[in-house]
Amino acid sequence: MSQTPRIVLASASARRSALLAQLKVPHHVCPAQIAEHRLAGESIAQCVQRLAQHKAEIVWALLNAGAANAALVGLPVLGADTVVVLGELMLGKPRDREDALRMLGLLSGREHEVLSAVAVRTAAALQVRVSHSRVRFRPLERAECEAYWDSGEPADKAGAYAVQGLGAIFVETLQGSYSGVMGLPLFETAALLAGAGVAVLGSRKQRDGARG
Repeated sequence: MSQTPRIVLASASARRSALLAQLKVPHHVCPAQIAEHRLAGESIAQCVQRLAQHKAEIVWALLNAGAANAALVGLPVLGADTVVVLGELMLGKPRDREDALRMLGLLSGREHEVLSAVAVRTAAALQVRVSHSRVRFRPLERAECEAYWDSGEPADKAGAYAVQGLGAIFVETLQGSYSGVMGLPLFETAALLAGAGVAVLGSRKQRDGARG
């Protein structure tokens, strides 16, 4: 973004960057390089929360180690992670075509949950919130799943679909956060950013400060 960044986004996701732009928050992109997997004995909710926090922590440490761009030192760092949950299964990004078709087959005609965690790291604290949404797919045919894979859209999406793209034709109902299913829950994100002193569309915290 051309404006002076007010936060750092610890993700290479174009969707998350676009959602932050929707909130009118100028940001610098610095993807976190971490292994994204579930630890033994860890619940899915714990996993998605830990990954979001770890991404924010890793990038915060990198930027404040002394060798980074001085303009980014001290800026709040936002990390996020999103997973699709079907029963006890955690569906992340598909490994390949067959994995994507497997995931879409599992989701076909069924309801699943989407957990989307967002964490903000500042000099004062590390705060995290998790969004829970429920999505039901209509029954899917193998041929349309194959055509969907061929579109290129599912390759880097949790659960092998993008609710904001062609994948929307599979979604029968959605309860919860649409932006959370996209990958960055804006309600939770705005609350965390306001708590970190970053104004979002004239947040209540900023308005109250102006009145004082």
